[in-house]
Amino acid sequence: MFLKSALTATLLCAALPAFAEGIKISDAYARVSGPSAKSGAAFMIIENAADADDRLIAATSEVAAKVELHTHTEDAAGVMQMVHVPEGFVIPAQGQHALARGGDHVMLMGLTGPLAQGDSFKLTLTFQNAGSITLDVPVDLTRDEGGMMQQGAKMGHGHAAHGASN
Repeated sequence: MFLKSALTATLLCAALPAFAEGIKISDAYARVSGPSAKSGAAFMIIENAADADDRLIAATSEVAAKVELHTHTEDAAGVMQMVHVPEGFVIPAQGQHALARGGDHVMLMGLTGPLAQGDSFKLTLTFQNAGSITLDVPVDLTRDEGGMMQQGAKMGHGHAAHGASN
């Protein structure tokens, strides 16, 4: 009982919003496809209260050898593929941008160890104007997509080698 209460308290604390220079990050969580997964993905909602657009340009974490900003695109044959977005994602002034399953997300490649349900890790996001924000991201392998605002249609990963579950 105590362990369950402690785990719940830890997850609630880890899920608290992070702020910097008009940027608010909420509803963050990560998923991996299994205990021996070599990659995973992080999702969240980024709000920009500033009067000018900002841009998420990079992400880093000690839990992965490589962290990139990714999205899904459809090729000429209608197959969805996950691709790196080196220019990052615009966070509109007085608006928000969802990093969501099947859409834009933070890709964690070359995980340095297992990530299990209830774990959390530090993720640093770098914005063009607001600078860097470090947040605790809880691992939630049971989360339903309905808990987060979705952008666009549902899409699956086109690169099975990445191993993240969408």
